[in-house]
Amino acid sequence: MSSPKKPSVARRLVDYMLLFKRRIIIALLVLIVATAAQLAGPIIAKTIIDNHILAIKFDWAELDPEQVEAGQRAVQYRDKLFVRSDWLAAEGDADAVSPNSEASDVDGASTAATEKPAANDPAAESTEIAAQGHKASISQEGTRFSLTSDTYGTVSLTAGEVWNFYQYDIEPVFWLIGLIILLALAASGLNFVQSYMLQTAAQHIVQRIRMDIFRKMHRIPIRYFDNTPVGQVVSRIANDTENIKELYVSFMATFAVSGLNIIGVFAALLYLDWRMAVICALLLPIYTGIILLHLKYSRKYVAIIRARLAEMNAMLNETIQVMPIVQAFRREQTIRSEFEELNDDRYRSQVMQFRIFALSGRNAVYFVGRIFTAMIIWYFGSQSLTAAISFGVFYAFVDYLGRIFEPIIGIFDQMMNAQRAVVSSERAFELIDQEGEPFSEAGNVPRPQGQVSFESVTFSYKQGTPVLRGISFEATRGETIALVGHTGSGKSSIMNLLLGFYQPDSGTICIDGQDIAGMTKQELRRHMGIVLQDPFLFTGDIRFNVGLHNPEIDEEKAWAALREVGAEELVRKLPGGLQEAVVERGSTLSAGQRQLISFARALAYDPAILILDEATSSIDSETEALIQNALDVLRHGRTTFIIAHRLSTIKEADRIMVLHRGEIAERGTHEELMAMQGRYYRMYQLQSSESAAG
Repeated sequence: MSSPKKPSVARRLVDYMLLFKRRIIIALLVLIVATAAQLAGPIIAKTIIDNHILAIKFDWAELDPEQVEAGQRAVQYRDKLFVRSDWLAAEGDADAVSPNSEASDVDGASTAATEKPAANDPAAESTEIAAQGHKASISQEGTRFSLTSDTYGTVSLTAGEVWNFYQYDIEPVFWLIGLIILLALAASGLNFVQSYMLQTAAQHIVQRIRMDIFRKMHRIPIRYFDNTPVGQVVSRIANDTENIKELYVSFMATFAVSGLNIIGVFAALLYLDWRMAVICALLLPIYTGIILLHLKYSRKYVAIIRARLAEMNAMLNETIQVMPIVQAFRREQTIRSEFEELNDDRYRSQVMQFRIFALSGRNAVYFVGRIFTAMIIWYFGSQSLTAAISFGVFYAFVDYLGRIFEPIIGIFDQMMNAQRAVVSSERAFELIDQEGEPFSEAGNVPRPQGQVSFESVTFSYKQGTPVLRGISFEATRGETIALVGHTGSGKSSIMNLLLGFYQPDSGTICIDGQDIAGMTKQELRRHMGIVLQDPFLFTGDIRFNVGLHNPEIDEEKAWAALREVGAEELVRKLPGGLQEAVVERGSTLSAGQRQLISFARALAYDPAILILDEATSSIDSETEALIQNALDVLRHGRTTFIIAHRLSTIKEADRIMVLHRGEIAERGTHEELMAMQGRYYRMYQLQSSESAAG
């Protein structure tokens, strides 16, 4: 049966966003309001220009004082009153003019005075003024203003007289400017709120992804880590999640802001002049094509860059761990050459990526934008000169046109981050998609008796190359079983199967008669303890390394465990005692001290089944004597498996099994095996002679 199709990377990234949808929706709503506040500025500026600053050039009605009722807006010049055409249209000044006026009968147009034309409609305004009988206009040449009327002809206006004609526009202009400032302040505050909410949501999303990867890492079978360099795993958890953070924090936040700005700009252009909006819409397919070309040619290099970085991390991790060997065998130049090759390949890919970005990124946006702006200004500028569109509309259009380029440039600037993040997302989700072991809390699992049985167990790390063949044995409660054999004989593989790190190819493994295949790994390992050949200590202190944050292991129990393994005196001599700081891998402690602490760790957990994997191989003779004394205490009531290299440490084992090429070649007590004079006898004699020679 085929496995279910995995969702796309984009879908999974969106799914993570939906976990925090409430915060994101609120942020987007705030962003919409902030965008509206920002985009209202040019429309208000257009109103200031067209309806107030340039309104002095509208047609004026020249009236006698008795023709104007009280409260009617009018400007006095000499002995006449002048009423601007838009005031007539807006206020229905046919009613404001006296019906007995002389102008109402001019050309038989008295009925026209009762009509109410639309504001800023030139034809309607001219009709309205014609109904009054006298028409005037104000023109500008440089900084000089002139009034042309039937009564006065053409006369120049002084600065004070010009200011007088603006008297009803000053207050509205100040109010509108204040509104622009108020909206700008509101937009600034709202942008801070939406930016904060989007940024924190992005941080929460990445935190969740990082924890999902870390949790999955603990459930991935050991086989995966056998085949994957540590540096690559670290790169996916550290570097790749950091790149994903940039996707949410930088690109998606920029994309949301820019997208809403573009939509808002086109809405404003439609409001101002639909022709402008249609022409500006031509930019979208052009920029979409540029983006698609950019993605097509740069994606390959982004993937290479990420892959080379992971390989470099893996190589650095491995080199640091084996630096003494590298230096001892004078392999520095070889390692340096290999690293340089990876570094050069990554550099070449980065150069190609930057070239593509330079050709299809910000520069392309600027180039297309400037040409487009010049053409639009030339075309609509001439329209403005011929009064096809107002100067205020033209100003607002140029302002909005610039606001289109800004968000598009913002998107392009984040394009490289987005591509790196997508590649990193693929790598991170690849780790999450690894088949994991089922997880459930062990809870209060009953302590097993410790009876262990292997029945016809076969196992191979690589298909077709078995390392265990038909292994069968049974260990009773409290029995100590020693496994010996040459390297590769299968000793550690038996323990790996018992701990559930791997699954056998065939056969069954049972604890107290229950097949471990039916247990969760947490249940299986709840009452198991292990001490490895290479003891590992975590950064922290000695108490932490004994208890590993187990609340059941307090300071008293930690001291008790150290006392039983004979390490109490050693720890008390340290300046900090149990609180003595332990650096990475416990490098400030000797191999024997590290082994004793790891031995105390296993004892503190009071396991029913104890596994010692070459636990005494790194310990000197004096420390070995301490552990040998502690083994009698440890073995009491526990089933103990000892993988031993030093045969002298297992003479007291209840049973010794000699493995050869994945099979049990011999089994029995020390005395029985010595009497057989087989493989065990020869191995023991060889070690004894080497010890005597040493």
